[in-house]
Amino acid sequence: MNYIKAGKWLTVFLTFLGILLFIDLFPKEEHDQKTKSKQKPDYRAAYHFTTPDKWKNDPQKPIYFDGKYHYFYLYNRDYPKGNGTEWRHAVSEDLVHWTDEGVAIPKYTNPDGDIWTGSVVVDKENTAGFGKNALVAIVTQPSAKDKKQEQYLWYSTDKGKSFKFYSGNPVMPNPGTDDFRDPKVIWDDQDNKWVMVMAEGSKIGFYESDNLKDWHYTSGFFPEQAGMVECPDLYMMRASDGTNKWVLGASANGKPWGKPNTYAYWTGSFDGKEFKADQTEAQWLDYGFDWYGGVTFEDSKSTDPLEKRYALAWMNNWDYANNTPTMKNGFNGTDSVIRELRLKEQDGTYSLVSQPIEALEQLTVSTDEIEDQDVNGSKTLSITGDTYQLDTDLSWSELKNAGVRLRESEDQKRHIDVGIFAEGGYAYVNRAATNQPDKSNTYVESKAPYDVNKRKVHLKILVDKTTIEVFVGDGKTVFSNEVFPKPEDKGITLYSDGGTASFKNITVKHFDSIHE
Repeated sequence: MNYIKAGKWLTVFLTFLGILLFIDLFPKEEHDQKTKSKQKPDYRAAYHFTTPDKWKNDPQKPIYFDGKYHYFYLYNRDYPKGNGTEWRHAVSEDLVHWTDEGVAIPKYTNPDGDIWTGSVVVDKENTAGFGKNALVAIVTQPSAKDKKQEQYLWYSTDKGKSFKFYSGNPVMPNPGTDDFRDPKVIWDDQDNKWVMVMAEGSKIGFYESDNLKDWHYTSGFFPEQAGMVECPDLYMMRASDGTNKWVLGASANGKPWGKPNTYAYWTGSFDGKEFKADQTEAQWLDYGFDWYGGVTFEDSKSTDPLEKRYALAWMNNWDYANNTPTMKNGFNGTDSVIRELRLKEQDGTYSLVSQPIEALEQLTVSTDEIEDQDVNGSKTLSITGDTYQLDTDLSWSELKNAGVRLRESEDQKRHIDVGIFAEGGYAYVNRAATNQPDKSNTYVESKAPYDVNKRKVHLKILVDKTTIEVFVGDGKTVFSNEVFPKPEDKGITLYSDGGTASFKNITVKHFDSIHE
């Protein structure tokens, strides 16, 4: 009898305890849901270079000096209320982690306008007379008198921390054209002189100098179907077949012809005065919407500087440059990851191929290897994330469309699609189903031709807080796009339409942040 009573009291006690626990848990669950829905977005990229605050746009070609890469970029401390750019300075030993060095060339400190794009070189032989290994920058400024675009010289003798204005007169006066800017200077070993390429509307001008102060026009290159060009580039590379080729590049506007608005380039020959292209039609280093003002630079630690180069660009687009919610974090300005460039020969054509620099691998904190998947429809992975590199080999026999949905919401309504549209013969990145900067919905799907007869492709996808970069196959085709998903959208789904797609060697490397 006592055991029965004790059992009854135990049952009552446990029931009461259960009710109390339920009452205690319910509000907590509701609170957790509210917290989750009100999670403050963090738009600071984890492993991409970003301006510390305010605004950045054009990168300037990095230089290697005194054991570090020195990177200058256009910066506006008064954004968004005031205009005018200046050169801000950052240094790195590995091209992944950067230390801010502050403003090196401030705006509005001479009679002329603000500081625009140009280039800086190490004057190893003191050709300009400012001392051996002085840093010499030639930059565009609107002239004080009539606001014409002209080129002025600034120099540094303290390792790039600060620059002095050389003269009240431009080293390159405006020749009578509206567009005359973005000088890019290189040393030509073949002819022992300085060579400059200049953006002059729809023309790229070539100039030469012995001392960085006195410049002479030598020729002009007139690109086809490239519109107005900016930020030109010139360098030599050794191709995969051993041939040395000159490459001429520029940020160009191919939109009227259904082409990208990124970095166009031509391979060819250069005799010290004139560039002759192998083909009149440009090739494109990126097919996304957000890879502009691109620059390339030498791997200064390599014993063979012609074998490969590095490249980076501003990840934005002038058509919607201010439509980035990153200002909630106090800044507007993100760069692409730095790529390794090589020149590849195939069937007599020379093309640049890109891959992310290997130094990014040091950020890996964990790796998920997923078993092979045959997908007809969709398959959501158990892996989630917002800062990672995903690799997979995709193949098929019969197919309409297949790929990967990234930064997907739990209800699968929001996502970015990366894949191959076999029926149409192209690779693509589609950002229609997530928050993205183009409110006109003009720039929704970026695409590039792909030979679907191969029936296979390797996809290397870099995902960060506000960016997607996709390297297709050997990297001849790359897409760089801004996206602004909700912070809780972290799903990954494989999909296929019109046939079975095989996803093999699926690897997800989760990256740590470069910020402390």
